[in-house]
Amino acid sequence: MNHAPGRFQHEFIRAIYGVGDSDASLEKLTSQPSFKVYRNTVLKASVDALAANYPTIVRLVGEEWFRSAALIHARAEPPESVCLIEYGLGFADFLSAFGPAAELPYLGDVARLDRFWTECHIAADEEPLEAAMLAALGEVDLLQSALRPRASVRWHWCANHSAYAIWQANREQGELADELNWDGEGALLSRVDGQVVWQAASLGMCGFLDACAAGDDLQASTTKAVDAEPGLDVARFLGTQIRAEAFASPFMPTR
Repeated sequence: MNHAPGRFQHEFIRAIYGVGDSDASLEKLTSQPSFKVYRNTVLKASVDALAANYPTIVRLVGEEWFRSAALIHARAEPPESVCLIEYGLGFADFLSAFGPAAELPYLGDVARLDRFWTECHIAADEEPLEAAMLAALGEVDLLQSALRPRASVRWHWCANHSAYAIWQANREQGELADELNWDGEGALLSRVDGQVVWQAASLGMCGFLDACAAGDDLQASTTKAVDAEPGLDVARFLGTQIRAEAFASPFMPTR
């Protein structure tokens, strides 16, 4: 074979995952029985990783359905890292567009919460904001300060489905409520004392976190939260987020 190492690796991976037509010069290699065994082993490892990273989806759809869908995804989007706990970044989007999942329109959003759990779990450590830090600021400095979400925090608002209720019940292996809110709901996930925890999040809370992540100061972030959810108890929801260790130390925006 006259392949450069980089091209050979690229074509070899394409052959393993069945992406397009195999390079003709690899035919002797890919036609060997041992290659097929290797291919099956690699594909199984990818599917196993997706199953480990998306346990709620497995519980919702069953092992057989999940593994069939995961195999299609794995062939389309092979792992890019040897650290398979990170694998599956695009799986939620895949499920949202996957024809056989059309009767489960919430599946993609539920998968996003599984993904967020993993991201919270593996995120870098940061010291959380304590309420006393805000209390020590004067009124002007407080309103002009910005709260930066910690690396180990994720949130999501689902406007059309009870994704959080479905995810929570299945993640905790509990029972779903008889009545679900199909008008939209949100979730806040964070890591506290080394453990990923979760709670429901309102539209205003999610809007506030979006604004904080964009670098808005406290006054602007609060305004956006109240605009999204009129009548929001700002002090209460801010306290809830501080207890969830959602923020790192405050800083003064430069703009």
